[in-house]
Amino acid sequence: MTRFDTIDLAILDALQQDGRITNVALAKKVGLSPTPCVERVKTLEAAGVIAGYAARLSAEPLGLGLLVYIEISIDRTSQRAFEDFRRAVVTIPEVQECHMVAGSFDYLLKVRVPDMAAYRIFLGDVLSRLPGIRETHSYPVMEVVKESSLLGLNPLKAQARRGT
Repeated sequence: MTRFDTIDLAILDALQQDGRITNVALAKKVGLSPTPCVERVKTLEAAGVIAGYAARLSAEPLGLGLLVYIEISIDRTSQRAFEDFRRAVVTIPEVQECHMVAGSFDYLLKVRVPDMAAYRIFLGDVLSRLPGIRETHSYPVMEVVKESSLLGLNPLKAQARRGT
């Protein structure tokens, strides 16, 4: 794991909050002059710590109001079955996230569709055609209490302050 100092973490925190912040404003916010600030950002990008920049879209106004989490159990737990499933699922635009998990099922999917009727079609026409699926369990979201793509950097900030 790479060590980050308090300035690196302040830069990451600021960019998580506003990826469109200007370098001058970012430098001021973290207590650097613009040139060293941009160099640190470039270093963090090159190291893969900053994976990219994107606009966060609101699903509701775009007509994608139904969020569903789906547990997927694979028929046979072989490397080939997992590879076939992964290769197929990454091509599905409705799937926002797919995670292999430990426990009573194999994968957890996060899916967004317009409504329950669209989800029924998604189940029948898309999900059912994925290779190796033995069983699914769907969990439509009734209320989003918290949703964030921000990483909590507080433990890293505490380490940087302690110098550990």
